[in-house]
Amino acid sequence: MKIKSRVSVIFITLVPNETGVYPVDGRNRKDLSSGVEVDIVLKKDQRTGRLTRGVVKDILTKSASHPHGIKVRLTDGQVGRVKKILE
Repeated sequence: MKIKSRVSVIFITLVPNETGVYPVDGRNRKDLSSGVEVDIVLKKDQRTGRLTRGVVKDILTKSASHPHGIKVRLTDGQVGRVKKILE
């Protein structure tokens, strides 16, 4: 039985926005709280990477960090992993 492995390397370049603030990714739970506007990837959109914008209602991931993003529930009930925290 052969096992195939795939290694992906992602480089993230932080570019300050017009206010000079660097955008924050959603891998650390401490950066999130209820009421924060975020971009998430829904489970059904993981292959395409399509982002959905909304406001955090609940933080579902219990650990302090997650490599694919902290899982949250938005105020409209959608659940996904945070890819970007917006100001």
